[in-house]
Amino acid sequence: MHFLQKRLTLKERSRGFHLITDEIVHAIPEITELNVGMLQVFIQHTSASLTINENADPTVRIDFETWFNKTVPEGDPDYIHNYEGDDDMPAHLKSSLTGASVLIPVTNGQLNLGTWQGIYLCEHRNHGGSRRVIITAWGI
Repeated sequence: MHFLQKRLTLKERSRGFHLITDEIVHAIPEITELNVGMLQVFIQHTSASLTINENADPTVRIDFETWFNKTVPEGDPDYIHNYEGDDDMPAHLKSSLTGASVLIPVTNGQLNLGTWQGIYLCEHRNHGGSRRVIITAWGI
């Protein structure tokens, strides 16, 4: 069994849902050596998250942002944690809804995503900065 691990710093992005599949694949070209395995992407932040969803129609990403903003609004007077602004606590809640990692099968050296699936960076802050992810692959 082979184990690979890389740290990738993603450039700063605007608030919203951004496809990062190509960046992940380019960061760990050694997955081509795996016939059968798994790839985990873990984000080292509490105000951004990862998910897998539609990779073709950009309106899906817009609708995700709209739904999240309606579901977890900014400026709620009941929030106590707001040290970094009105988007602070909502960003933490949104991050918990989608999660800190995704796990994808690797088959014949490639991510075995569905036809219309891609990996999203979910940026929940207005100015979140660059984001660090740890990419771990294992298999035979």
